[in-house]
Amino acid sequence: MLRDTIRAKGHPNITARHKTALQITKDENISKRADCIIAVSADKAVSDLTAEVKAALKTRVARVQVSICAAHTSQVVTGSGSAGLTHADAHDTVIRKSAFVSGRTLMINADKAAADLDRHFIDKLKKAIDVIITIEVDL
Repeated sequence: MLRDTIRAKGHPNITARHKTALQITKDENISKRADCIIAVSADKAVSDLTAEVKAALKTRVARVQVSICAAHTSQVVTGSGSAGLTHADAHDTVIRKSAFVSGRTLMINADKAAADLDRHFIDKLKKAIDVIITIEVDL
């Protein structure tokens, strides 16, 4: 299993209402219209992940698990890799329920988007707390 970690922060404007995607950004501030964003001030974007993790994610057989931890609570999102992933974006990381691929896409066919996360967990993310996102890829 391959692993990488993104460190980020919560933000008061997190709404997490998007039904098909979940996003982590390097931006420090967001508006409430950014309804897919669940963490800001990330220390990495999808392009910053290790070469080994990115290579593994580019296989169709890759099973991906992303754990989002904040305030002693976590949510887990699972999905898959794709040969079409480029991991080119230097600013954002996006998890998608669909099979749509762009330079920001970490993984596709996810079992959760921002709107599917527990609302009590989202309330914790609205505070400027530390958020740890652990990406695990199994082939």
